[in-house]
Amino acid sequence: MFKRGNLDKQINKLPKKVLWCKNCVISNQRPRVIFDENGICSACKNKNYKETINWEKRKEELSKLLDEHRSADGSWDVIVPSSGGKDSGYVAHKLKNEYGMNPLLITWSPLAYTEIGIQNYNSLIESGFTNIKCDPNGQIHRKLARLSFEEFGDAFHVFVLGQVYFPIHMALKFNIKLIFYGENGEVEYAGDPKLVDKPFIDLFENKSWRKGYLKGTSLEDLVEYGIENTNYINKEDINMSELKFYQPPNEKEMLEKGIHKTYYFNYYEDWYPQENYYYCVENTGFQANPERSEGTYSKYSSLDDKMDGFHYYMRFIKFGLGRCMEDAAHEIRDGHITREEGLALMRRYEGEFPKKYFKDFLEYLQIGEDHFWDVVDSWRSPNLWKKNNNDWVLRFPIK
Repeated sequence: MFKRGNLDKQINKLPKKVLWCKNCVISNQRPRVIFDENGICSACKNKNYKETINWEKRKEELSKLLDEHRSADGSWDVIVPSSGGKDSGYVAHKLKNEYGMNPLLITWSPLAYTEIGIQNYNSLIESGFTNIKCDPNGQIHRKLARLSFEEFGDAFHVFVLGQVYFPIHMALKFNIKLIFYGENGEVEYAGDPKLVDKPFIDLFENKSWRKGYLKGTSLEDLVEYGIENTNYINKEDINMSELKFYQPPNEKEMLEKGIHKTYYFNYYEDWYPQENYYYCVENTGFQANPERSEGTYSKYSSLDDKMDGFHYYMRFIKFGLGRCMEDAAHEIRDGHITREEGLALMRRYEGEFPKKYFKDFLEYLQIGEDHFWDVVDSWRSPNLWKKNNNDWVLRFPIK
């Protein structure tokens, strides 16, 4: 039987009593979500607050910020971290064509591209952008992904690390002081309501954000644990230079160059993922999947990586919140569907096993099916799960 450590520091902080938002379909088991006394989650509160924002004033703020950074000679003046998806494509195209900026796109490669993912990546570049893509050391990346799957319940964690830090390394290299992501997930999906009024996150000052978002364990601690407790990682496997882009750059250099903030487009513009999809179909050649993504009903979000479905599936195991919840909750807040419709979608798709790329996932991590299920079951909290005959069921499903 697989026995893991205690490296995911956020999971022990979750409330024991499960509550579901009365407006959308998220529960209080999502890390960092806040519920008010009326049973409404912070993401819904954030959405309500955003309806009071003067978006014309925010647009003026954006124009002023971009004026301060726009290059006079056409050289790159803003970095847009991009996988080729609808949100980063939307931001890059708007910055270039509406605001006259000169974006450099930065890609930290998915674990394993899907066919539609690489197609959308190529289409975005062909629509008029220069892109720098990093493919990390394949042997180390696989081992870190397996270690993250076992010890964080999320093989995707190694992608998140590079997604956060690699663009900053490139900003320092090219002395580009502006980094623009699409949405701040803490505003759109959970998190502190005060972030609605913050256009950026300071990766130097806000170490509590880094600690929470990156599960509370440093890469060094993760690697050290792997060396001491597994039979597939040893010191000879790990060249620290190969881990550079998984970690923040030198803080002194970040401060000296003034490059330690990541800005978010959803601060400056009322953010609708569905509208971003339509925009990119028209302007960047983006295409949706011909079929819905496993675990949900949508066809246009998180299409890039074959391993993506297991990120959402493991989130369902750990928190009782899967991929359908995220899509339905956002569309309820956006007014595209009702809560009743969201509940119906949840009952149909939430927690669906992503079988399409299961073999690819096992081969990528170099594990067997029995070990996979041992790891999965090790992440089932007795507070959330119980056995009903031979089937695992949630103790407190949404109603």
